[in-house]
Amino acid sequence: MPVGRPRAFDLEQALERALVVFWRRGYEGASLPDLTKAMGINRPSLYAAFGNKEALFRKVIERYAAGHASYIRKALKAPTARQVVERLFRGAVELLTGPHNPPGCLLVHGALACNEETDSVRRELVAQRAAGESAVRERFQRAKAEGDLSADSSPADLARFVATIIQGMAVQAAGGASRKELRRVAKLALQVDLLTDR
Repeated sequence: MPVGRPRAFDLEQALERALVVFWRRGYEGASLPDLTKAMGINRPSLYAAFGNKEALFRKVIERYAAGHASYIRKALKAPTARQVVERLFRGAVELLTGPHNPPGCLLVHGALACNEETDSVRRELVAQRAAGESAVRERFQRAKAEGDLSADSSPADLARFVATIIQGMAVQAAGGASRKELRRVAKLALQVDLLTDR
C-alpha cells in the first residue's frame, strides 16, 4: 500500500496561527490567502489537513476553548460562587488584554458580521457562548443548593449577568480598553448584592 508524502508543516503551529488570524479579523474578514500565508502552507495543504475554511474555524474554536479560554473551566472549580465570579472576571481581563493576544474575544466578535452563507458559523459561536453560560448557571445552582447563594437568588439570571459583563468587556477590549480599565469594570460588577458572600 503506497504511503502518502509526510506533512511538511507542524499542524499545531498552523492551527495556532490560523486562530490568531480569525481572532484578529473574524470569520468573514479572514480570507484564505490571509490564512495560508499565516499558516505557512498552500491552499491544497489547508484543504487536505483541515477541510474547508469553516472546518478549520471549528478546529480553531476547539483549540481556543481548550487553551486560551480554559480559565473558565478552572474558575468553575472555585469553592464559592463569589470566587467563581472573581476568577472568571480576572481570567477574562487577562485573556482580553493579553500582550500576545489580539484584543477582545474570538467567541464574541469572531462572527459578528456574517451573511446567510456563513450563518452556521454564527450559530456555532452562539452555541459556544451559551454552553459557557450554561456551565456557570449549573455551578450557581450547586452553590444555591449548598446555601452559598441565597434561596431567592436566580442562578440563571446571575449566569446571564456574568456572561453579559464578560462579553461587554470583550467588546470594550476590542475597542482599545486597557487592562486597568477592565479591572475597574470587574471590581464594580463584583459589588452587586447577588455576589456578596452568604
